[in-house]
Amino acid sequence: MTSLSDIGTSNLVAVEPGAAIREDTPAGSVIQYSDYELDTSSPFAGGVAWIEGEYMPAEEAKISIFDTGFGHSDLTYTVAHVWHGNIFRLGDHLDRLLDGSRKLRLDAGMSKDELAEITKKCVSLSQLRESFVNLTVTRGYGKRKGEKDLTKLTHQVYIYAIPYLWAFPPAEQIFGTTAVVPRHVRRAGRNTVDPTIKNYQWGDLTAASFEAKDRGARTAILLDSDNCVAEGPGFNVCIVKDGKLASPSRNALPGITRKTVFEIAEQMGIDATLRDVTSHELYEADELMAVTTAGGVTPINSLDGEAIGNGEPGPMTVAIRDRFWALMDEPSPLIEAIQY
Repeated sequence: MTSLSDIGTSNLVAVEPGAAIREDTPAGSVIQYSDYELDTSSPFAGGVAWIEGEYMPAEEAKISIFDTGFGHSDLTYTVAHVWHGNIFRLGDHLDRLLDGSRKLRLDAGMSKDELAEITKKCVSLSQLRESFVNLTVTRGYGKRKGEKDLTKLTHQVYIYAIPYLWAFPPAEQIFGTTAVVPRHVRRAGRNTVDPTIKNYQWGDLTAASFEAKDRGARTAILLDSDNCVAEGPGFNVCIVKDGKLASPSRNALPGITRKTVFEIAEQMGIDATLRDVTSHELYEADELMAVTTAGGVTPINSLDGEAIGNGEPGPMTVAIRDRFWALMDEPSPLIEAIQY
């Protein structure tokens, strides 16, 4: 099992351009990479970005410092993933992206189908069978540098496909990870930042991540101002108690992975509910799981240094996790094969 001493300062995996990227995975586990090699004669091998209408190698990707998406975090985004050459729930990700854009009065300037085709071409050109795929719509920039008139800004779309990034390394998805509830920061209120719009306003999440590292844990689970559970840095939280599953209905992103978890739970006959989840329920849970595109379903074995349940991944979490990864290869409307 991964110990606290194994936890580094970053959750992400270092990658080398032009190489087939694989993180170590536990032997015999449900998380296994494809067996393939990149054709490094292509400049796109290993990562591709689409910026201002052009495809380019990921290491050459640059955006304007005058884009208000950068200057004011005036944007929305989504992250989809590719596993074993199949892109998962791209339609759902695009629906959420476009819904967030409408709420922010952003215009991608393209249809859902057009965005999908660019996204899939980025993956195809990259040759990556396991990929982290980001789509971002920003307020953009104007003809005058630093333009402040919002009506004179041209909105921008940026898309890239890079090697799969892990919020929780594969070993922790199998054997479990650790979390704390931050003492010094709460999740931003829904009356200030709409939690249904995926955004880069991560001040509270970043502060919580640093506190978790300082306290010897992998990650953090934030509460809101009413002491109800919100979410973690980049993941939804699900609790299990007495055979029932619940996840916060407020101050939390409507996650695509969480949606999948709830569908799996329904298929398994598990009672699953979106509702307010109190801090008391969090600490008294039989099982805890973090669910995210960048890591699937990860058991949380301890909270604030105390064991959850018996300190091992719980049976419901394990069953849902294994089913989640099985969906990556199972023919269904949820996946679409990339044409490489």
